[in-house]
Amino acid sequence: MAVSMIHEASTSISRCTYHVFLSFRGTDTRKNFTDHLYTALVQAGIHTFRDDEEIERGKNINDEIEKAILYESKISVIVFSKNYAASTWCLNELVKILERKKSSQHIVLPIFYDVDPTQVKKQTGSYAEAFAKHEECFKSEMHMVQRWRIALKEVANFGGMVLQDRHESQFIQDIVKQIQNKLYHTALYVPSYLVGIDSLVTRINRWIEEDGSHNTGIATICGIGGIGKTTIAKVVFNQNIQRFEGYSFLSDVRETTQERNGLVRLQRQLISDILKGKANKIHSADDGILKINEAVCCRRVLIVLDDVDDLENITKIIGMRISFFPGSKIILTSRRRHLLSGPFITQMFDLKESSSYGDLSKVFEVKELAFNESLQLFNWYAFGHNSITESFMEYASNIVNYCAGLPLALQVLGSSLSGKSMSVWKSALEKLEAIPDSKIQKILRVSYDSLQDDHDKNLFLDIACLFIGKDRDYTATILDGCDFYTTVGIENLIGRSLLIINEKNKLMMHQMVRDMGKEIIRQESPDPGKRSRLWDKDAFDVIREKIGSKTIKSLTVDLQGLLENKSKRTTPGLHFAKHSKNLFVMSNEVDIETEAFAKMQRLKLLQLDYVKLKGDFKDFPKGLIWLRWHGFPLQSLPTDFDIKRLVVLDMRNSNLKHFWKDTECLPNLKILNLNHSHGLLKTPNFLGLPSLEKLMLKDCIKLTEVDESIGELKVLTFLSLKGCKNLMKLPRTIGLLLSLEVLSLSGCSRLDDIPRELQNMKSLRVLNLNETAICQSKSWISWLSLKRSKELGFFWASLPCSLAKLSLESCKLSSDVMPNDFSSLPSLKFLNLSKNPIHSLPKSISSLTKLNELRLTSCSELQLIPKIPIFSPFTGVYVSSSPLTHVLSSWQCLMSWKRCYIFGCEKLAEVEAIKCNFLTT
Repeated sequence: MAVSMIHEASTSISRCTYHVFLSFRGTDTRKNFTDHLYTALVQAGIHTFRDDEEIERGKNINDEIEKAILYESKISVIVFSKNYAASTWCLNELVKILERKKSSQHIVLPIFYDVDPTQVKKQTGSYAEAFAKHEECFKSEMHMVQRWRIALKEVANFGGMVLQDRHESQFIQDIVKQIQNKLYHTALYVPSYLVGIDSLVTRINRWIEEDGSHNTGIATICGIGGIGKTTIAKVVFNQNIQRFEGYSFLSDVRETTQERNGLVRLQRQLISDILKGKANKIHSADDGILKINEAVCCRRVLIVLDDVDDLENITKIIGMRISFFPGSKIILTSRRRHLLSGPFITQMFDLKESSSYGDLSKVFEVKELAFNESLQLFNWYAFGHNSITESFMEYASNIVNYCAGLPLALQVLGSSLSGKSMSVWKSALEKLEAIPDSKIQKILRVSYDSLQDDHDKNLFLDIACLFIGKDRDYTATILDGCDFYTTVGIENLIGRSLLIINEKNKLMMHQMVRDMGKEIIRQESPDPGKRSRLWDKDAFDVIREKIGSKTIKSLTVDLQGLLENKSKRTTPGLHFAKHSKNLFVMSNEVDIETEAFAKMQRLKLLQLDYVKLKGDFKDFPKGLIWLRWHGFPLQSLPTDFDIKRLVVLDMRNSNLKHFWKDTECLPNLKILNLNHSHGLLKTPNFLGLPSLEKLMLKDCIKLTEVDESIGELKVLTFLSLKGCKNLMKLPRTIGLLLSLEVLSLSGCSRLDDIPRELQNMKSLRVLNLNETAICQSKSWISWLSLKRSKELGFFWASLPCSLAKLSLESCKLSSDVMPNDFSSLPSLKFLNLSKNPIHSLPKSISSLTKLNELRLTSCSELQLIPKIPIFSPFTGVYVSSSPLTHVLSSWQCLMSWKRCYIFGCEKLAEVEAIKCNFLTT
């Protein structure tokens, strides 16, 4: 984005030769109204350009006027009269004025002398007559006529001042006062070097401009602390005050309302700003609300309320059911994205319940700066210009990565390092990892402190320390087990700009917000063993030295991650820069004893990836809710390991051979993940897992059978046996899993049978059978040898009617085993038959009326695709690397598909009557 340079209005005034440029139709108003207005302006000390007074004889009039408009005046006053539009001179002048306004802070004040604004905007009456003549005279230059029309419409939307039935002398005095207010208003200060804000400022300005002079609206500029909300609001305010008759910018609303008499002070400032210093005395907050309503009901106003934390901040200052004058705009800056609700807006603007409030309210979210923008901003504060010496480049890049696009952090750290030596920069980087900058933390912590209760604060701390990058639903399952109300809590954190849910449903958080959460934990105690949450080196030290306490609620250690220094942050040298070498040596030399956990009886969340413990588990914490132990070293769970309260058990890459020796009861366990446990020989007995919802056994390569008790898992919704290449059969009791929605058997290369009971699973939506041996089963072969009717083969008959997604890639399926009737799969939306020796598809494919995607890639014998009817949800077909010769679907049908990929089919000869080069690539 471009760099924005903002200066105070007083500076630009001093550079102008004239304060005001007068644009008018000479034959209408030169010797009456405009002459009186010009005289009044001059008498008020306002240097005004009028063409017959200011241009010396012998000079080019057109050049002088253009010079006055473009370079030498601060304000353009346009006097619209009945015959203004009849003058091409006036219209061209108007176009130049608006061009100047778009490229600078030039102020435009429309005066409607003896015409109505709607007449100017819609070009009716005398303006319609004028344009009829223009269109006749400029037939070959209609683009110019159109520019005039657009200019009139645009300037009419500014509002301006209307004479109507008022006395002309009073009207002129009001104009002079309005010009004085606009002319000598000092713009709000903003830094001289701004980066990356132009796009958002343009969008907000467009909302103000395009919304017109008759529509009232309210907008929220939202984002995390330090992201630049206030700065953007100031820039927008500075660029738009000339559009309004009254304006006010109230800073630090959240803090000021908490101070003694702060509320009344804000009200007093608001009234004073709008009435240009004519504020009456306010006796109470209620009195202030009444006076504010009186001030805003009769003039277009622009009001900015900066740092609004709660709806009460608004209602206490300006009240509810406010009669704003049409065209008024209110802008809020807030960390809360969803600060404004529909009911609030309905009450605020006194709308009928059936009215739409969507057009009134807008949300503009401020995003982090890109790396190049961040580097520009950092360089400005660190070096005073947008360049950097080669020797500092690596350190600057590391700091910019650390700041993760947060302008406040870039400004604070850049300023603090300005003029410092390279050794200071290096030391500062090391310190940042251990102790984040206090100035930045103070700003960011406001959002945390504003959370409603300890529930949301503790939820934030757990997510910041443990669950960033984790799936939202997975995290909710765990934290619900810790007595959190996770769903509503997460929404509250999102609303305060403390948390983000990405497109993959993962919990994400700005790096510096996460560091703020960890710093809150660090400040709980100088002794790590007395803090509530521990991670990385501190966690390792506490269990190695056995200095834990009952205060600890969560502890996470990933020795493999520490050893490989797998930091999610891209800044090299930040993580464990001084201590990592010693730490890794100690992890290999020192046994960690289970006794280290004896005092942590409040421990609920535990991660011990690749940690080897020595000793028994009788004194181990018994309240664990989440246990993640990748690389679990034992061959079965110890009998004295009390984990009855567990909700999630994650033992990926474990050394387990048997889950437990005897049947145990884990009544609360909802998720069991044993993926990549290569030594696992048999699944556990499932009788003791009545609450299990997800079971993951991916890549358990020695697993040969699934315990028949799996049918007891009445609430199981997800089962993955992907890559269990020695699994030969499934128990018939699998048909009892009536809640199962997803079943993945992909890569079970020795699995050659699917129990017919599968058809009883009425909830099953996704079935993945890629690379299985189902077509080599004895039951299938015997069915083929009997040459039974193909209306419904043995395998197809085993599929439940609820299936929406079926994948049979690389299953050695041939055309002989494709059914003539797919009516048993009425819900199927996705069918993958890739890498199978199919030479053609049966006509029965047309019975899949809900199918929206068909995959046939690398079908080595495929020659024919039959006609596929046009189904409204059909997305497309994918065919590649096949000896395809004919596609019988009509061109109309093909064109109705959203995607049709046919490539690498060199023998394709016919797509009905269309040549193949339209489709092949």
